[in-house]
Amino acid sequence: MTVTQPEDRPVLVVGAGPVGLTAATELLRRGVPVRCVDRSSGPSPLTKALAVWPRTLELLRRLGGGARIEEYGLPIESLRYHSLGREVARVRFDRRTRPVTLPQPDVEALLAEALAGAGGKAEWDTELVALEQHPDAAYATLRGPEGTEVREEFAYVIGCDGAASTVRELLGISFEGSTYENLFALADVRVEGPLVHDANYYYCGPKGIVVLVGLPGGRFRVFTAAPPGTAREDIDLPLLQRLVDERGPGGLRLVDPTWTAGFAVHARHAGRTREGRVFLAGDAAHIHSPAGGQGLNTGVQDAHNLAWKLALAHGGRAGDPLLDSYAAERGQVARTVIRQADLQTRAWTPVKRRHVALRDAALRAASALRLFNVGYVPGLAGLTTVYRDGMAVGPKSTTGGFTTGGLVPDRPVWDERTKRRTPLRVALDDLRLTLLLAAPADTAVPADALRLAGELRDIYGDLIDVRHLDTTHHALSDDPPATPYLRRDDRRCTFALSRPDGYVAVCGAGDGAGPVRDWLRTALAQHT
Repeated sequence: MTVTQPEDRPVLVVGAGPVGLTAATELLRRGVPVRCVDRSSGPSPLTKALAVWPRTLELLRRLGGGARIEEYGLPIESLRYHSLGREVARVRFDRRTRPVTLPQPDVEALLAEALAGAGGKAEWDTELVALEQHPDAAYATLRGPEGTEVREEFAYVIGCDGAASTVRELLGISFEGSTYENLFALADVRVEGPLVHDANYYYCGPKGIVVLVGLPGGRFRVFTAAPPGTAREDIDLPLLQRLVDERGPGGLRLVDPTWTAGFAVHARHAGRTREGRVFLAGDAAHIHSPAGGQGLNTGVQDAHNLAWKLALAHGGRAGDPLLDSYAAERGQVARTVIRQADLQTRAWTPVKRRHVALRDAALRAASALRLFNVGYVPGLAGLTTVYRDGMAVGPKSTTGGFTTGGLVPDRPVWDERTKRRTPLRVALDDLRLTLLLAAPADTAVPADALRLAGELRDIYGDLIDVRHLDTTHHALSDDPPATPYLRRDDRRCTFALSRPDGYVAVCGAGDGAGPVRDWLRTALAQHT
């Protein structure tokens, strides 16, 4: 199997929105030179995406965004669904699943700060106008602020340039799917009326649905389907007021708009998200209904998934199998998100009375039994993805709280390195793989596991960290217990190899030597 040689050429990131900024920052953090370009003159002031779910919040906090999230974000207490004038369901969040309303400009500002901290910057007024590939390089022609065109060589290219992606168009990749029939309308306004600001409201009636989302600073985002035949230029505050009066609870007055817009809603995906040395991420790869608020989150996680793999390939430590896993894994997620967003959109726009009655009865039952908190809400939060496709996860296994392809658990542990209690997943180094060796306090770590740990340190150096987890005291350390009087029972011991993105590559009971070596041999294609 061919492994790329170490590179010194940069990676070109096209697009400086949340996805492109994430990709550029994560690559720079891993020592990969990057250029991040965008044809716009600067960041957009429009609020656009709003919801940031817990998994994405975790990634943003990793980049130092915690203070901005606390200052500018609005935690959401609940989702409240109404039908025919009555509340039919209320979805409440707990600490693990609570989203934050953080408008896209604040997310981009957070990421721009992280990019600058990593030594990078966005190059505005710089447009990709041509792209060609060779087996060992990608060549991009960039038009700069002065109109001068320059052809430059790059190791890889990542298209993060949105639904109308130039990268995708230049590659001739299809964007398959459909567009919803009606135009949708939105406005950011102040709302006079009895609404709780940290709840999202969904009102559904015979004339359609209207959604109201509380924004930081006291405004609401109002979102609804425009009447058939409405043109974009027809969307204004009087129209939205009429639609809210017809579809909402009554007694709400919209005032002081800062943004009104009309837009089409699509459900589309790229025919492929990798073409040689070029990758697509975010809206360039997939777009869907805003139902569920997943768009920005899916794109940021696309970039996070790709960056660590591309960094290993750029450094000559991995090859095509690992890079191919990006398309397989994130395609799995994109298909799920598109399907669920489409189902939610259609569920709130039924035309037959019996379908409305069935939907409302199901929602009431699910709300009363708190069934939303079993799968639906954790899924929206980004905590339930289990990668099954591609070469970056090993054989299916679940043991000791670890699942192959799933996230490392976030249960609190005492971390001896930082001398503080923190979620296990957060305690692990996100710049490298981590071999976790877990055992009760009275049980010795298998000798073969200790030999494996030493072997990995010798062969892979700083690419792989080794941590020991005391499952009795929930403590994480660099060394196994030194006590000589320990039980020897390999069945009570667990191993897990965590990827830099916090997902489990391989896990099981016992010493783990065989499965870990097999995964490294397959995914990294080196040191066989």
